[in-house]
Amino acid sequence: MAKQLYIETVGCQMNMLDSELVVASLRHQGYELVDNPQQADTILFNTCSVRQHAEDKIYSALGRLKHAKKHNPHKIIGVLGCMAQKDQKLIFERAPYVDLIVGPGQLHQIPQLLNEIAAGSGPRMEVSLDRTAGSRELVERSFESYDPLRDEQMRPSPYQAFVRIMIGCDKFCTYCIVPKVRGPEQSRPASHIVAEVRKLAAEGCREITLLGQTVNSYRHTADGHTTRLSDLLALLHDVPGLERIKFVTNYPKDMTPDLLQAVRDLPRCSHYLHVPAQSGSNAVLRRMKRGYSVEDYREMLAQIRETIPDAAVTSDFIVGFCGETEEEFAASVELLREGRFKNSFIFKYSPRTGTKSDELYADDVPEETKRRRNQELLELQTAISEEDNQAFLGREVRILVEGLSKSARKLEAETDLVQLTGRTNCDRITVFEGNRRLIGQFLPVTIYDANAFTLFGTVVTRHVGPEVYAL
Repeated sequence: MAKQLYIETVGCQMNMLDSELVVASLRHQGYELVDNPQQADTILFNTCSVRQHAEDKIYSALGRLKHAKKHNPHKIIGVLGCMAQKDQKLIFERAPYVDLIVGPGQLHQIPQLLNEIAAGSGPRMEVSLDRTAGSRELVERSFESYDPLRDEQMRPSPYQAFVRIMIGCDKFCTYCIVPKVRGPEQSRPASHIVAEVRKLAAEGCREITLLGQTVNSYRHTADGHTTRLSDLLALLHDVPGLERIKFVTNYPKDMTPDLLQAVRDLPRCSHYLHVPAQSGSNAVLRRMKRGYSVEDYREMLAQIRETIPDAAVTSDFIVGFCGETEEEFAASVELLREGRFKNSFIFKYSPRTGTKSDELYADDVPEETKRRRNQELLELQTAISEEDNQAFLGREVRILVEGLSKSARKLEAETDLVQLTGRTNCDRITVFEGNRRLIGQFLPVTIYDANAFTLFGTVVTRHVGPEVYAL
């Protein structure tokens, strides 16, 4: 009888990819994926440590499993990923019924570790070295990731896939835990990435998203030749069957002219760039140790607009960072207003143990002030998004049909004609009525309505003799 596996993923696209790889490796060990933890023999949580809320969510979920473990001591409970690397033995202390703790660099060991636990070895923990625990080479090896197997059931759709091109981060922003939990910055060989993408495309994948903590920092040197992200995009562009390439998340100082020109000149590259600003105040950026000024960020935006006029740029902002004054917050409001981002991810600052900001600065902005500033930026961004989306009315856009819309999934309709969803070349969500058989196709859609978050359209049909069909 197959062993039943439940996995819950919290956090970024990198975590989603990690979960896909873990599930693929466990399927080879005879596991069957289930969607209810009560049915599972093994329950895994793939975790995030970027914000406190993400960690609180996992500890709450673990708390709810205490009695399930008591009634079924053979059930295996595991914590994977960034929180596992950060908290390590603290997880055992807070939830002594947890059996397995595995950091991001040790995910390939999970099948073996689960077998050992099932055989009676007791709780197991495998994590990477601390960044100060040895030479860079030694620490890098302890964080080595893996991308051996894929499982399309864990992807956004069978036609889309994430591809890791690098791991780790060397930027050391004062608020960020990622360099500690994901390790030193390491870029994968271009030949490995191309081979993986060729395999995905041969299996029917039509869109890939290249992943890295700062993806445009990608550099790989072999035999005296350095491959940049722009070079990698050119290598991937002609992979048979592949029709769209995206990449996230970008670092402002590494948004180089060669990369922008590659996005402009390679037709399969999506005109979508996610480049976090975090603040519009130079003083705050210095406290964050972001490595650029507001003037640098504005110049980068100008270069994007000049090189790729139709590019959709999205951003991140943190409100209520240590010592943020009303004047400094107002500078963020102004940058958001001026930047006219497609959308922005706006977060209230929360201190993370192990980061420099937690050591150096007091978390002195009241929670009420953080909420107000968060809401003000959200309202401004929503107004900008809605206004800019109105410019698409009457336009024809090309979308990859990803599947049923949220509304259609809730209705659980069995009819062939349903509301479908996809994204434009500039990553705008578009919904329309269509046949289920259109899922996985690229289609022209004419936009007739829009709000801040969604474009609404109808499929463009072509007449050929007596027949009418959708492209």
